[in-house]
Amino acid sequence: MKFTDGYWMMREGVQASYAAEVADVRVDEDRFTLHAPVRHVTRRGHTLNSPLLTVECWSPAEGVIGIRSTHHAGAAERGPEFALHTEPGYAARVTREGSLLELRAGKLSLRVDTAAPWRLDFTENGRVLTSAKARGTGFAVTDGGRHYSLAQLALDVGELVYGLGERFTPFVKNGQSVDIWQADGGTASEQAYKNVPFHLTNRGYGVFVNHPGKVSYEVDSEAVGQVQFSVEDQSLEYFVVYGPTPKDVLDRYTALTGRPALPPAWSFGLWLSTSFTTSYDEETVNRFVRGMADRDIPLGVFHFDCFWMREYQWCDFTWDPEVFPDPEGMLRRLKEEHDLRVSVWINPYIAQKSALFAEAKRHGYLVRKANGDVWQWDLWQAGMALVDFTDPDARRWYASKLRALTAQGVDCFKTDFGERIPTDVVWHDGSDPERMHNYYTQLYNETVFEVLSEARGAGEAVLFARSATAGGQRFPVHWGGDCESHFGAMAESLRGGLSLGLSGFGFWSHDIGGFEGTPTPEVFKRWVQFGLLSSHSRLHGSKSYRVPWDYDEEAVEVSRDFTRLKHRLMPYLFRAAQQAAERGTPMMRAMVLEFPDDPACHTLDRQYMLGDDLLVAPVFSADGVVDYYVPDGIWTHLLSGEQIHGPGWRRERYGYDSLPLLARPGSVIPYGASDDAAEYDWAHGVTLRVHAPVDGATVVTRIPAPGARGGSSAVFRTTRDGDTVTVEAEGAPGPWQVLLVGALAEPGGMGSSASASAERTALGTLLAVSAGTARLTALLTGS
Repeated sequence: MKFTDGYWMMREGVQASYAAEVADVRVDEDRFTLHAPVRHVTRRGHTLNSPLLTVECWSPAEGVIGIRSTHHAGAAERGPEFALHTEPGYAARVTREGSLLELRAGKLSLRVDTAAPWRLDFTENGRVLTSAKARGTGFAVTDGGRHYSLAQLALDVGELVYGLGERFTPFVKNGQSVDIWQADGGTASEQAYKNVPFHLTNRGYGVFVNHPGKVSYEVDSEAVGQVQFSVEDQSLEYFVVYGPTPKDVLDRYTALTGRPALPPAWSFGLWLSTSFTTSYDEETVNRFVRGMADRDIPLGVFHFDCFWMREYQWCDFTWDPEVFPDPEGMLRRLKEEHDLRVSVWINPYIAQKSALFAEAKRHGYLVRKANGDVWQWDLWQAGMALVDFTDPDARRWYASKLRALTAQGVDCFKTDFGERIPTDVVWHDGSDPERMHNYYTQLYNETVFEVLSEARGAGEAVLFARSATAGGQRFPVHWGGDCESHFGAMAESLRGGLSLGLSGFGFWSHDIGGFEGTPTPEVFKRWVQFGLLSSHSRLHGSKSYRVPWDYDEEAVEVSRDFTRLKHRLMPYLFRAAQQAAERGTPMMRAMVLEFPDDPACHTLDRQYMLGDDLLVAPVFSADGVVDYYVPDGIWTHLLSGEQIHGPGWRRERYGYDSLPLLARPGSVIPYGASDDAAEYDWAHGVTLRVHAPVDGATVVTRIPAPGARGGSSAVFRTTRDGDTVTVEAEGAPGPWQVLLVGALAEPGGMGSSASASAERTALGTLLAVSAGTARLTALLTGS
């Protein structure tokens, strides 16, 4: 929200007051509180008829400093509140030397000169990261009586801002006005399904505004060189989160707001949907599933979209008996005959025609208006109402309906909607409607995730969710919402996913082929490549099916080849998923996250890193031409073995069988032995693909166990010493192989009980070793 009229004046009807100096300070051992008048006080009379801001400063964890600025403190405290996790046993340090006050939280400090004009400096070992200056802390009131608390933090020359949730506007947020306010606006507008009041910059820090309601940002816009954020409230609380790297910022931020849960291994396979308003029944489902099997395209999950239920009755959680007369039998057959998991669509609305409406109304489980009436409208479903998840009994009631479905054989839920939440209502727990508008999705997704965790066991729960706010990363997976079916929409979807990844979300997907409309074969095939090189992969549309043979035979080949490629990459991908759960590092990473010291990477939004070591540049053109940037070093094309020297830009043309997919210099990419499914024993028979190994370096490759279906884990250490490459195995359950990409090699000294065979392939030299081998040494003889 903008308050000023240019640099000198305020907008008509707005009066603003800013902290001018420190009147006094209260110091505790690990925090301090500043009292700041909004004018320079030189005599006692200046203390009359003038506001005094209370500014509390503390640290919940190392590298994180919190600021809470309050005008009037007498307001009743009404939820909801974000659940924040503090570091157990941690305490910051406060020091005072003369007028200089400092709060130290590891390498991050807050410095205040209490004898100088108002200024909060956030520093890293003495270097100023950002500051709240003359207009950095304050409030504004309007002639209509509305009160806003606001803050400004300075941007340095060349400093770029990212994040603020899944936003489809330009990737770099400088120059944008952004409202953190849930909306169902598709992917081609400034509105967003997933609004997160957190941003990070390329200077080694991020900022989280701890307010679940509407937060208005002016990013280098109203005040050039400042990020301004404001809330309609008497107080404003925010945390400055130190890095120094972007990965470190996300690590600290997700430690504060919650780590992403680790999705089950099977969820990384290909999902196929009925699509939305298409005509389908059990025979359609069987035809789709058989069609995928007949064409040798492995399928992991089948999804039933809205019309698995009867029209006008969403959500009554009951299969349409005319279309699916035997749901239990159908689900059992899908599992037994095709080894599929099953997903079904739900939302948090109860249509009036559903018998559950009367039941929920009778028990008081629906959100009400101030006069006691149930809140209803006809948008989406006729006469629909909204489940009040602030009522524990309503949550248990809703969960019971889902448990009936898991008992039938449903494995996961697509939790659609959760954005269009009214503010003219009364919540069971007395929550502030404005604050609940954004936060509702948290209660909704949490309720569903808990059901799946209980029904399927630890590590087996996964959603396909559209809406989210801060902390929503704890309930993956999220998908990008309603996009069109053209190359531009494909690119805007990627921008949204990269922004969400820089907002603490580890896993993200999108509708392969686009949702609205029908993609051309060219768009479909390129989107398939992109989708199967994403965290999670789903074929889904609105009015048209997304089975590959509806486009052309080449689409079938592309779908088959890239699905099987993803399955071979599962030992690599699942380790990247573990990193997301452990540190909050997303699987799909904006280039700035992986290469913060390369300025050329700071604005890139048409390519990304998939895990630590794979660069992906989707093709967004019908002619197959793609421009992409390669950072420093010798990169290797994963599919062709071609070596590419960076840094620099490249323009290339690709057929539908390939795209820029490059392995990082010195990387070791584990390939699983099977391509039939996402979940198998990844360590058994694994191939380690070694790319341009760096002399003197050791690369540790961890192969995780796949989870519920058992399997082994293993660790490999690959070292190059001159012309010798040595691989040491720990815990390998069977035979394994090493592919020296682009290099000629012959086996050298190996484990005494082992033997190896060498084979020259199109990509390089393949060295196969027997079970139980703990060490392989190869001599490079050329390249």
